[in-house]
Amino acid sequence: MQVTPARVVQERDWVRDRADVVVPLVNDIRERLADQFAVPVDPISEAQYVAAVDELFADGDRAVNVAAMVAILRDLDVEGDYPGFVVDEVLGRELAATIAGTQPLRLLGEATFHYADIMTHGDDGDAAGADDLDAALAAGFQEVIPGWEWTERESPFSVPPRGEDEP
Repeated sequence: MQVTPARVVQERDWVRDRADVVVPLVNDIRERLADQFAVPVDPISEAQYVAAVDELFADGDRAVNVAAMVAILRDLDVEGDYPGFVVDEVLGRELAATIAGTQPLRLLGEATFHYADIMTHGDDGDAAGADDLDAALAAGFQEVIPGWEWTERESPFSVPPRGEDEP
């Protein structure tokens, strides 16, 4: 596989065009997690998703890695599927984490990937990586799109730079 700037654009466009699948999956995940943890969380819109995709792909270093993982998962198939279970799970988890960004969202993206993965099932004839790709996109983007109350507030653990907290 050759990853060029043009290929990154192609994969970005594919991810953007997947909004009709990813946005409902994100909203389903958010609804279930909100119920599970008894916290409010806002659903996302297609416009928010597209904006988050554009923002992600504007960061060239992350974009090239996301594009490569998307391309691999789109094409990844293993005869009998199960022997390939590990590789599509590893790639899906890493894709979700890369989309989510830095800690703690990175770890939450990885964890949410596994939650999302049990909610996605490829159609007959889909590559083995297809459902993992949808799960990864949903898990990663649901972390970075606003809607979780705890991400909207200042952390109580922020420490001011040395000297600013002294009288």
